[in-house]
Amino acid sequence: MDYKTHITPAKEEAVKALKDEFTQYSGYIFTDYRGMTVEQITTLRRNLLKKDAAYRVVKNRFAKIALRQLDSEADDQLVGPTAIALVKGDAANLVAKDLFQASKDGSPIQIKGALIDGKFLNPTEVEAFSKLPTKLELIASLMGTMKAPVQKLAATMLAFIEKNGGAVEAAAPAEEN
Repeated sequence: MDYKTHITPAKEEAVKALKDEFTQYSGYIFTDYRGMTVEQITTLRRNLLKKDAAYRVVKNRFAKIALRQLDSEADDQLVGPTAIALVKGDAANLVAKDLFQASKDGSPIQIKGALIDGKFLNPTEVEAFSKLPTKLELIASLMGTMKAPVQKLAATMLAFIEKNGGAVEAAAPAEEN
């Protein structure tokens, strides 16, 4: 006898709502949240909200269907109790840092993998990704590097002026006869 799943309108609505929520985000970090206390999950959610991210406990079957409808698959990660950190834009590595920090702070959270901008990352790659500098840190570093030569020129000119007692005389043009 073949078993056939009965699809109810409530299930269809749940999958549609999950799909609609997933379309608002560009990255998904899959975690196993077993053993986490309500306080730990609440603290993690608050930290992620500051980064415009969300942390949702999902029903694996609904999440699989919703991700397939978005042309993404993460079936290997959607096994067992799963919570997904939903990430927007460039905040993915900040969110990954928060997840690993929660683990270091004693939370039993485990990273299963991630799907960021359509690319799958295993747990080791997610950890390496979390250690990368953010976009703003890279821009600040670049600006500091670009500013350094001008800063050195200004310091050299100031030292020259101070060496000459604060007065710099213009060289008089040679008179032509």
